[in-house]
Amino acid sequence: MSAEPYQIEIIEKLAYIPAARWNALLHHDAGPFLKHEFLSTLEETACVGGNTGWQIAHLGLYKQKELIGAMPLYLKQHSYGEFVFDWSWAQAYEQQGMQYYPKALCAIPFSPAQGARILCNTKEDLSQVQTQLMAGLKTLVIENNLSSAHILFPQAVEAEALATQGFMLRDSVQFHWHNQDFESFEHFLSALTMKRRKNIRREREQVARENISFNHISGRDTSAQDWEFFYRCYENTYLEHQSSPYLNADFFKLLAQRMPENLHLIIAHRNQVPIAASLLVVDVDSSKVYGRYWGAVEHVPCLHFETAYYQAIEYCIENHIQTFEGGAQGEHKMARGFLPTTIKSAHFIADPQFSKAVQHFLNREHQGIGAYVDELAEHSPLKSTKVQP
Repeated sequence: MSAEPYQIEIIEKLAYIPAARWNALLHHDAGPFLKHEFLSTLEETACVGGNTGWQIAHLGLYKQKELIGAMPLYLKQHSYGEFVFDWSWAQAYEQQGMQYYPKALCAIPFSPAQGARILCNTKEDLSQVQTQLMAGLKTLVIENNLSSAHILFPQAVEAEALATQGFMLRDSVQFHWHNQDFESFEHFLSALTMKRRKNIRREREQVARENISFNHISGRDTSAQDWEFFYRCYENTYLEHQSSPYLNADFFKLLAQRMPENLHLIIAHRNQVPIAASLLVVDVDSSKVYGRYWGAVEHVPCLHFETAYYQAIEYCIENHIQTFEGGAQGEHKMARGFLPTTIKSAHFIADPQFSKAVQHFLNREHQGIGAYVDELAEHSPLKSTKVQP
C-alpha cells in the first residue's frame, strides 16, 4: 500500500507483535489505553474481534522490516462503543442507496479518552510517519470500498495534521476536573461557589448517614474476589438500563494481571458488606486519572456521586494528580466541580458529495458546540480560577 522504503501492513492480531515492539512506539504521554497490554487484552478476551462488530485491522508501518509506526484500527459493522455519534450519517448514507458499514475506525474501544492515535518510534520522523499512515488509511478505505474512516479523540497536534490531510474535524464536549494544588477536599470545596459547595456537602452527608465506608485498593493489591464483585456492579449498571456490557469479567481479571500499576479500585461497604464499586485508570506519567466504570448492587441516594466522583477527587488530591477525566457526556458533572473541555475527532468520507454534506453539517454543529460551551461557562462551579490554601 506504500512506496519503498515504507510498507504498510494490516495487523489482524496484536499478539502477532511483541509487546516491547508495540510499546516502543508509545511516547511518555501516550497513556495506558494504547499499551499492548490493554489492546491485546481486549482481543484475547473476545471483547473485540469475532462477531462483536469490531474486526481487528491495526495499521503497521514498516521500514526495512522494522515496525516504526502504527494506528489502532478496526473495521466496524456498527457505531456502538465509540462516544462520537454518527448514526444519522449512517442512516442518510444508506437512504442514498449506499452502504455505510463497514467503516474504518481508529480509536480505543469503549474508552472516550484523548490520546495519541498515530504511533511513532522516537527515532523516526513523526511527520513522515503520520503522512504515510494517513495516506495508508485513506488507501485502505478506497481499495476496500469502505464508506469512511474515523479517528476519535486524537491529540490536538494530530488533529491539526489530520485536517491538512483532508480529514474533517468534529467537536465533542467532555467534563474534566483540574487540580489547583488542592491540599484537601475541603480546600477543593473552597474553590467552588457557595451553592455547589453546599450541594456537595449535603450529598456526602447523605451517604455518610447510611454508615457507608470506602476501601481504596491499588491494582497491585486487588484480589480475584475484588474483581468478581466489581464485575457484578459493572454488569448490573447495564442490566438496569436493559443492555449488555461491552466488557466481560475475563477482561478485567486479565487486565489486573497485566496492568496493575494503572488500576485503582474503590469499593463501598455498608456494615462491612460491599455494595458498590468504581474503577479508575491511572496514568502517573501524564498525571491523569480516568474515571471508567461504576456500579452498585444496592441503591443508595448519592452513592454514585460519592463513589465515582468525590472519592476519586480525594484520591487525585492525595496523590497530586492534575487531571481527572470523568468520561463522555454528563452536564451533571459540572455541579461536582468538573469543567467542560472541547476535544476533536477526525473524519474522512470517501463519497465526495456526501463528504460535502457532512462538512456542512459539521460547520453548523461546530457553531452550536461553541455556543453550548459558552453557555456552560456562565454556570461554572468555580468562584475563581485559582484558590489559596
